[in-house]
Amino acid sequence: MKSNLISKSETAALLKAVSEKWNMEFPKIKNLKVHQILEDAQIITGNGIKILKINDDYLPFLSETKMLERFPSVMVDMGAVKFMCKGANVMRPGIKKFTEFEKDQLVCIIEESQHKFLAVGKAMVSSSELEEMEKGEVIKNIHYISDKFWETGKTIYD
Repeated sequence: MKSNLISKSETAALLKAVSEKWNMEFPKIKNLKVHQILEDAQIITGNGIKILKINDDYLPFLSETKMLERFPSVMVDMGAVKFMCKGANVMRPGIKKFTEFEKDQLVCIIEESQHKFLAVGKAMVSSSELEEMEKGEVIKNIHYISDKFWETGKTIYD
């Protein structure tokens, strides 16, 4: 795995892109480091931030609880947990409660007993559509506990 610090201008551009995609502001961060983990995937780390970039998608890394709490979320029942941790998409019957979100927005998946973050995915429907649904896929699971990014990310410290 190759890791490099990126320039101030690259850092500014990256933070601007992420803040626009996530619709949230970031404090100025110096010394962002990019860790190339696969051809199409990087983990970006800096002062209090860890971002997973897969192709053109930026995801909050699952270890970053404070960041994850700023995103919309769905709570899944315990029956869904083992499937989520194998990369399955979130299905309507497994969802217990949820906050408001739009289609294509990043959504965090939380399990109901310990309220731990299990996965980050992209909404396939909006929360208003979800209310009307009885079955079907709701969130595309992109990054989950125990995936290859999670395992690699545990070895990266700032």
